[in-house]
Amino acid sequence: QVQVVESGGGLVQAGGSLRVSCAASGRTLSINAMGWYRQAPGKQRELVADITSGGRTNYADSVKGRFTISIDNAKNTVYLQMNSLKSDDTAVYRCNGNLRVGGLNDSYWGQGTQVTVSS
Repeated sequence: QVQVVESGGGLVQAGGSLRVSCAASGRTLSINAMGWYRQAPGKQRELVADITSGGRTNYADSVKGRFTISIDNAKNTVYLQMNSLKSDDTAVYRCNGNLRVGGLNDSYWGQGTQVTVSS
């Protein structure tokens, strides 16, 4: 059974930093790409950043220069380092894995982790 589990959310003051992690686990699993999405109350879900297993990255304009996504393929884990946080970054952050499991590609979602930035 494949699991995608986020960790590391919490409360931080504006201007501070936070790192969230996302680990994929399961038999015969490999990563094609993983991404972080966020959804704030009353807003649509948006892509924050994603990364391929080869390290190619993509960022939303709103986080460029402040957030960094990285991947550890050996651990099937993706990290999102968030610096210079703003109140607008407050949201539930969910991880999505485009994973190859047992020879098949599929999309898997984590449960999400709350990030709250206080002003």
